[in-house]
Amino acid sequence: MITSGEGRYKVWLKEEKIGVDRLYILGGGERPHVGSVVVGEPGKDIITVRLGTHYDYLILEPIAREASEKYKVTCVAVGGIHIDNASKAEIEIIVRNCKELVTCI
Repeated sequence: MITSGEGRYKVWLKEEKIGVDRLYILGGGERPHVGSVVVGEPGKDIITVRLGTHYDYLILEPIAREASEKYKVTCVAVGGIHIDNASKAEIEIIVRNCKELVTCI
């Protein structure tokens, strides 16, 4: 597991290998949840399932895309991050921390 940030802005990413394919589980904030599911296959468009009004797919898509292209396998990214009444500045901190996770894939 890799992490980025501290306190309520801490995010984490777990990787599981399923044969040659990879599953990424993203969480963090005050209440991790499943907000979206994204599937990446090398050379194909990303498949995104957005649950409810969650915007977690905006972070999960780069994870699935980067991993599928780097490893040339199918990658699924699932999860979500929640902070109650997050301000725009707080969302920017979370997004920055998530981008750091993507660089570690």
